[in-house]
Amino acid sequence: MNVLVAKTAGFCFGVNRAVCRAFEEAERGVETGQLYTLGPLIHNPSIVDALRSRGVGMIASPLEARSGDTVIIRAHGVPASCCEELRQRGVRIVDATCPYVAKIHRIVRAASDAGKTVLIFGHRDHPEVLGIQGHCNRSFTFTTKEELNELTERENLVNSPVVLVSQTTMNADQWQKSCEYAKNLYTKIDISDTICKATDERQQEAAELSARCEAMIVIGGRSSSNTRRLFEVCQIRCKRVFLIESADELVLSDFSDCTTVGVTAGASTPEYIIQAVCEKFS
Repeated sequence: MNVLVAKTAGFCFGVNRAVCRAFEEAERGVETGQLYTLGPLIHNPSIVDALRSRGVGMIASPLEARSGDTVIIRAHGVPASCCEELRQRGVRIVDATCPYVAKIHRIVRAASDAGKTVLIFGHRDHPEVLGIQGHCNRSFTFTTKEELNELTERENLVNSPVVLVSQTTMNADQWQKSCEYAKNLYTKIDISDTICKATDERQQEAAELSARCEAMIVIGGRSSSNTRRLFEVCQIRCKRVFLIESADELVLSDFSDCTTVGVTAGASTPEYIIQAVCEKFS
């Protein structure tokens, strides 16, 4: 059996940066208080467990931190109010927000200061989107043109100044279609292309690879947005696509009639999990 692994599979720049900073903090230790992440550092249970084993706890709210604690801001970023609350509580902050996400925060903050409404192409309950909204005065989310139409009519936005941004891990093709649709809908619109380059590259390679394989394996956390997008891209071109979090979930008999199997992985998937999956086929 021929196993083809996507060159772009695994950690992206932002995730690698966040994970390295978190493990560095764990290695250094804290002088006072406890070390936490605010929410899961990344959407990968293996990494969260590894940090926990090194003494890095996890809190869901700034209200759980005490003076003297150290809190690591996860790669997805958080609303501005979260950091302000932590500072007021005397907490040391380690900001591991992905630089590409932090750029979106700056874009929407400037747009809000200029009196513009922010439109976010993304999933309203995703932590990255919640973080972006926390840097806006007025914002709305959508994932389809129907949702965009509905909120435009409801909020009477056609002639209002708006800025359009995207969650970094959304489907690149759908983003482009949304941009074209929005251009015809609004009279005063600024568009900032905030799809992460790593996301775009992974989706393109997944599309090409899945078209050449009889089965595809997508490795990543089930709560990971970019992993889910890879899974959806592969499903368009390949009849058999499996989404797994670890090699333990593989059932080799599912691939007994395959000559070529493709493997890709979300941006939050560490290399050792990808290697473990490939070794199962050895």
